[in-house]
Amino acid sequence: MGEAPESPSGPQGRLVGRVIAMPADTNPEGDIFGGWLLAQMDLAGATPAFEMAQGRCATIAVDGMVFHQPVAVGDEVSLHAEVVKTGRTSIRVHVEAWKRSRNEARSQAVRVTEGVFTYVAIGPDKKPRVLPGVAA
Repeated sequence: MGEAPESPSGPQGRLVGRVIAMPADTNPEGDIFGGWLLAQMDLAGATPAFEMAQGRCATIAVDGMVFHQPVAVGDEVSLHAEVVKTGRTSIRVHVEAWKRSRNEARSQAVRVTEGVFTYVAIGPDKKPRVLPGVAA
């Protein structure tokens, strides 16, 4: 985890979830596992994807994941998501995770992670289906 690039003035996309990082989600050094954060972001990105697909979706790719800063136990993690592109069956969603420290009164939110998640709308047969409003 390197130095965070200059953070935008605030999160991009709409707030789709908040979670508190818990002790069970840490590595031996006490930082939250990247996999835990990735799972939270996948759930967050699915929110606008499910809305756009008007039904079931499956995650098929994660691109451009960048871990800017670690997350500590007790940090409040806010997840923001925004659809950036759609295809015939696919939806790409940019997701950001921002944290506020529990150890600092009125702490400023800091972007800790971001990435682009690709979801595919799937039908009852679990095969890709065309998004609503897209010509078949």
